[in-house]
Amino acid sequence: MLYPPNLEEKLGFDKIRAVLLEKCESNLGAQFVSKIKYATDRNSIDKWLEQTHEFTRIIQSGELFPNANYIDVSSHLKKVQMENSFLLEEEFFDLLLVFKTADQCLSFFSQKREDYPELVQLTHPLLWNDELLWSIDRKFDERGKLKDNASALLADIRKGINAEQQRLRKVLDGILRRAQKDGFTPDDVSITIREGRMVIPVLAEYKRRVRGFVHGESATGQTVYLEPSEVLEINNEVRELQYAEKREVIRILTALTDEVRPELENLSGIMKFLGIIDFIRAKARFAIDIDAIKPLWNETKGFSWQEARHPSLYLSFKKLGKKVVPLNISLDAEKRILVISGPNAGGKSVCLKTVGLLQYMFQCGLLVSVNETSRFTIYKDLFIDIGDEQSIENDLSTYSSHLVNMKNLLGHVNKGSLFLIDEFGTGTEPQFGGAIAEAILDELRSSKGMGVITTHYGNLKEYADKQQGLVNGAMKYDLKNLQPIYQLEIGKPGSSFALEIARKIGLSNQTIEYAKSKVGVKQVSVDQLLGQLESQQYEVEKAEKRVKAKEKELDELTTQYAELKSHLENQEKKILNNAKREAKVLLDSANKEVERVIREIKEAQADKERVKQARESLEAAKKKTKITSQEKEVVQTESGAIEVGSYVRIKGQETTGKVISIKGKDVELSIGALTSMVKLNRLEKITRKETREKANSISVKGGVSLNDKMANFSQKLDIRGYRAEEVIPKLEQYMDEAILLGFNELHILHGKGNGVLRQIVRTHLSSYKEIAQMKDEHVDRGGAGITVITMR
Repeated sequence: MLYPPNLEEKLGFDKIRAVLLEKCESNLGAQFVSKIKYATDRNSIDKWLEQTHEFTRIIQSGELFPNANYIDVSSHLKKVQMENSFLLEEEFFDLLLVFKTADQCLSFFSQKREDYPELVQLTHPLLWNDELLWSIDRKFDERGKLKDNASALLADIRKGINAEQQRLRKVLDGILRRAQKDGFTPDDVSITIREGRMVIPVLAEYKRRVRGFVHGESATGQTVYLEPSEVLEINNEVRELQYAEKREVIRILTALTDEVRPELENLSGIMKFLGIIDFIRAKARFAIDIDAIKPLWNETKGFSWQEARHPSLYLSFKKLGKKVVPLNISLDAEKRILVISGPNAGGKSVCLKTVGLLQYMFQCGLLVSVNETSRFTIYKDLFIDIGDEQSIENDLSTYSSHLVNMKNLLGHVNKGSLFLIDEFGTGTEPQFGGAIAEAILDELRSSKGMGVITTHYGNLKEYADKQQGLVNGAMKYDLKNLQPIYQLEIGKPGSSFALEIARKIGLSNQTIEYAKSKVGVKQVSVDQLLGQLESQQYEVEKAEKRVKAKEKELDELTTQYAELKSHLENQEKKILNNAKREAKVLLDSANKEVERVIREIKEAQADKERVKQARESLEAAKKKTKITSQEKEVVQTESGAIEVGSYVRIKGQETTGKVISIKGKDVELSIGALTSMVKLNRLEKITRKETREKANSISVKGGVSLNDKMANFSQKLDIRGYRAEEVIPKLEQYMDEAILLGFNELHILHGKGNGVLRQIVRTHLSSYKEIAQMKDEHVDRGGAGITVITMR
């Protein structure tokens, strides 16, 4: 049972129907929208939900499904029922399009039987006559007109018409040219047709100068349309052929209609099938718009919804770029009736309507806008009392209308019912209204029905707190800013915040204090306590959200650290393995050298010169393989004065060069292919060693953390604005770290300018064996201002 009769309008389901109508392709689907009804059979509801769910998957997958030509041909089929009747060409073309749409639907589902089993079930009752489809299709062109080859006679007739029309036009062209030459016609005229006959335009004052028959005149009367007597017989022949064409077309259409007549029942089934498909697709489109899902079933009475959203509110907010605050609500055997309290405009009524509308949609077979973990159940009855039902015709006040609704409710509610009551007990003197509301609530509790009630009455909050089967709920409120949060909290009553709202609006303290004295100290204290409790809880919840956010961030950082640690360990193993391999190669080479020297000494016997040479060779090999901790990676300092030709290093840096000239306290250095002026006191003399050992054998000095290097290293080095002598040491340090940490791609930002920095970078990096390629960045991302380095 549904109560009241206008329940759909009260809940807003009429707006849902309107949206579904807009989403139908034709009247075929719209007919089914009007037939949506509240069902209580689980199998039917589950079937409808699954059909819609499967169609949402079709839409979201992007699969090609016929979206056009869902044409209502019911009137055409009624016409076919009459004997000796025939469908017109355009009516047959509509029928043909419907045939093809149905054929495409059936072809789609025949290939997707396992993917969409519930939708495939809709195709089983259909009886399909392929020969009829192709019989019609062969006779019509893409414009919906009969083809010339629809019959042999039609082809001959149309051929004759074309031939006669060409002959007629040829004769008329000659007459028109002569008339134009004589000045009998307006400028820029051509052959036209009047009353189905070809004519030429002639100026009215010259109509008697051309022999023929007038078939009309222009709007101004200055031109007449004349059929010259020379073409009278030809025009007659064309008209006779056209009549013959019409008779043959009717004969063909009548024969085709006779073929269709035995298939009327099957065609009605096809029409119904297309209507259902159009209807289900409309429901699926709506479900996608409101982010709806097919929910789970609750095997016991009651429901548990997470993130429930009012569909109409969701769509209107979506257009404004806003989000609806979701609702979490549940009813079960232990908590059958929820009594919601809280301030006005806090969301109580929206909460109530959301429950009613979603439950109604669910039992009508529509997907619902809730979280996928939500569970629904079936209610055999749905009763609501929402809004002002004042009736002038029946002389009922608002409160009287509420009592009438309560009377009907109490007479029918049972354990299979769901009832929703807004502003329970209002409309009369609060003392008596609250008492009557409590008495009705007691009867509702005894009925074992389930429901949601909103109220401001304190006695109902107390009753719900004490009686089994009832539970309080509160719409949360930000007491600090005096604004609603629109979140439902189950388990405690809410405050109306009447005094606080009055103070915010600007009522005087004297008025508010007087109101407090009338209410009573106890009631004010309870209300204030509820408000403070709610405010504290709101702050606690915000703190919990912050803690959870920090925990999530910590988890992410922990994961990143673990990944980084694993990467560094792998790099460390790789470096050590490379070092071991190189050490082994070096040791093998040294051993071979020792063996060779020993062999030469033995062969030389007493030849002192050869023995001396062998010993020198062995000493050189020993020095080559010996590595001390004091050795530098590239250069070693040397005592002595700096002079032209000396190798020097900039103090505190790795940059080295050769002295070209000395001018007072300034030294001109050759650094690779470049030269630079540096102060003499910034240089120290060095000896030349190997420029570089393999990057993988570079040792990390004590106290340096690879973890820190990896975490702080950037694959982009910005050297824009640096002087030439500052670039190379910075570049060397950067490349050393990049090779050590194993990065595959690097970006050096040097800018375009006059190209000096770019030349320094590429000249210096050309000596690195570890570099596989250097190139300019893509034009859209910096072009020649950035050098992209790809490592081996």
